[in-house]
Amino acid sequence: MAMSVGKDDSDEGSISDINTTPLVDVMLVLLIIFLITVPVIKNFAVSDIPKAMNIPTQTKPENITIQVDKGGRIYWNTGLLPDRQVFFQKIVGEARKSPQPEFHIRADKEARWESIGRVIFNLQRGGIVKVGFITEPDPTQLRVTR
Repeated sequence: MAMSVGKDDSDEGSISDINTTPLVDVMLVLLIIFLITVPVIKNFAVSDIPKAMNIPTQTKPENITIQVDKGGRIYWNTGLLPDRQVFFQKIVGEARKSPQPEFHIRADKEARWESIGRVIFNLQRGGIVKVGFITEPDPTQLRVTR
């Protein structure tokens, strides 16, 4: 076994290894910059999260409640509507009034989203501007805040 310690004429100074020192230096500098700027960016990010609030409904005589049961049937205030065409005609009639009444949608918990979507679509198509949903708060999650 022999080992050459001196300079070999066949290599003529070529280096076959990759020098990773500059790469590691750059990565460490980027890591330090990232660690310093993340808390600063996080503190300046605007996040206006809406507050959940249950506002009691102020029932006015001109408010109209649309109820959707789990079978998809539509009720105008308390009366069952026979079909969607009658529903749309009533909406158009109310949309012509000035000021327009508010429409409150009260849907059964088991109602299909498709039925509720049709009601909203007909209200929009009829020209109604004010639409709201009536919900009941979950009694297990009620909290008193001061």
